[in-house]
Amino acid sequence: MANQALKNIFQDLHLKVAMKVSPDFVVDYLLSKKIISGDDYFRLLQVPVSRDRCRHLLSLLYVSSHPQAFIYLRLALLDEYSWIVDEIDKHVPSLTTRLQQLQLDQSHDGKSCR
Repeated sequence: MANQALKNIFQDLHLKVAMKVSPDFVVDYLLSKKIISGDDYFRLLQVPVSRDRCRHLLSLLYVSSHPQAFIYLRLALLDEYSWIVDEIDKHVPSLTTRLQQLQLDQSHDGKSCR
């Protein structure tokens, strides 16, 4: 449910994300979390323009069946694009608490988000 809510928010904010986010770190992060495949990663690296690479990444995630794709996308944006995460969180205040708990759980496992 949280992933679907975030997916809807990301679709609403698609223009801002596509225009403002440089996807390189996000792509690396999502590969490391097994959200995208090695083949997807390779295809994304072949897209020379950052804005187009971001669009391709978003389109991959929109059709993804991964149950936490957008949860991890939000986490990937947290450090460098906190203003986008703030805007996302404004859309779903009740979801924010659950996502922050996921982030805390990750840090307690000895893993950092970055």
